[in-house]
Amino acid sequence: MSAPQPPRLYLASASPRRRELLLQIGLPHLLLPQQVDESVCAGEGALPYVQRLAEQKAAAGWCDSGRLLDLPVLAADTTVVCEGSVLGKPASLAEAREMLGLLSARTHQVLTAIAVRQGEQVQQTVVSTEVSFRKLTLAEIDAYWDSGEPRDKAGAYGIQGKAALFVQRVSGSYSNVVGLPLFETAQMLELFGISCLSILKGCST
Repeated sequence: MSAPQPPRLYLASASPRRRELLLQIGLPHLLLPQQVDESVCAGEGALPYVQRLAEQKAAAGWCDSGRLLDLPVLAADTTVVCEGSVLGKPASLAEAREMLGLLSARTHQVLTAIAVRQGEQVQQTVVSTEVSFRKLTLAEIDAYWDSGEPRDKAGAYGIQGKAALFVQRVSGSYSNVVGLPLFETAQMLELFGISCLSILKGCST
């Protein structure tokens, strides 16, 4: 049995989904969750919004007193955009009804901004995926809300859970919709000397 590998980066997120995605590709990491104001600024579009939040989380993680190792800090922010509206996390059944009613029988975009910081070196990218929903009934939306799943998710749904029943088509990165586009994340980490392929082989970079 091989010895556990040392952590290669900090994840500046409390999202269990992002942690699961990193573990899926065998990338050992340490959690360093950051709280930032996720309010949309006046006149701010979806793209600059997710870019700003990812950058802020990465910067906050790098300055966090709990960061004890000189490892890169990975941060991400995901939002759902439909008909020009940025859909955050619903705070009530009424908000979930409004969001899922908007997504019903439409194609929307899921944007995830990734930011990695180590010292003065900062890299960022944004990935977009199109997701098409079938028509939803009010009874389905209410039942989905009662499941508890929509409450902490942008756009009031989690594609990796029960909302998979709503999805007709995904065009682009599936892991992006879950919360972290793995292909683009791996490419960015290469710039910081972290080779996911070497990690999978059990070798050091």
